[in-house]
Amino acid sequence: MENILKKIVNNMEKAIIGKREAVELTVTALAAGGHVLIEDVPGVGKTTLVKALARSVNATFGRIQCTPDVLPSDITGFNMYNTKTGDMEYREGLIFRNVILSDEINRASPKTQSSLLEVMEEEQVTVDGRTRKVPTPFMLLATENPVEFAGTFPLPEAQMDRFMFKISIGYPDYDHELDMLSIMADGNKADTLSYVATTDEVIAVQNDVRNIFVSDAVRRYVLDIITATRSSEYVLMGCSPRAGLQLLRAAQATAFYEDRDYVIPDDVRKMTPYVLPHRIMLGTDAKVKGVTKYGIIDSAVRSAVVTVE
Repeated sequence: MENILKKIVNNMEKAIIGKREAVELTVTALAAGGHVLIEDVPGVGKTTLVKALARSVNATFGRIQCTPDVLPSDITGFNMYNTKTGDMEYREGLIFRNVILSDEINRASPKTQSSLLEVMEEEQVTVDGRTRKVPTPFMLLATENPVEFAGTFPLPEAQMDRFMFKISIGYPDYDHELDMLSIMADGNKADTLSYVATTDEVIAVQNDVRNIFVSDAVRRYVLDIITATRSSEYVLMGCSPRAGLQLLRAAQATAFYEDRDYVIPDDVRKMTPYVLPHRIMLGTDAKVKGVTKYGIIDSAVRSAVVTVE
């Protein structure tokens, strides 16, 4: 029987051509219960990727087109007075969907960006003192453009830390782009995809992922990598404890994707380039010395040793 995650990946590839790694990472994050930040140039399929994911699992889909005038209440909802009943009524915001695309998130104001912190961590929003749960499963995928800096507001460290993965899609190679010109000529295939899984099945997978076995040796391996990112002289801020938790959960989801019921060190190593870089802040002398976040992580991985008990 085909792994359910691979079924989702294969279905999404009908709309996302030649970008299997990005698709696999997105589905892995879904299985792990994480959120994804996609940084790339316009027109490479970021929106199509998110739509294809939602369609493939029969999930409700919402899109927040971030601009400076988007208010927190547009996202979380608000209470308004009903003149007929004399009562205050709650109107849901855009966040009450299973899969949310927050497009160009760094164009929203810092106040609006901060309205996403609670829902990303706790899957709930609080409006006027009352807390409301969002639908489950819940996943937020945000896009940002690294080229256009005018009119953007950098994401605060607290919000960056809530994204499990930061990924790029990149341009397709020549042959895949040629296929795209033919296949996509009559419209976006993501809008017509049939689902191959349900939201209930996704919730079941997320529960199964949490039960993937992790040995004490692998836990120490994860912690050694995390602590090593904090010890470099070029690092102002290393990876947080949340980074270790999310690296471990991503490794569990990777093991599930590979049809294993236990995590191996390779699962951890495979996930480090996507889970850790956006959580590290380098000092000013790092650029002068040619030190990069990926170099810091590579050094941390090489310094960590798995102890077999």
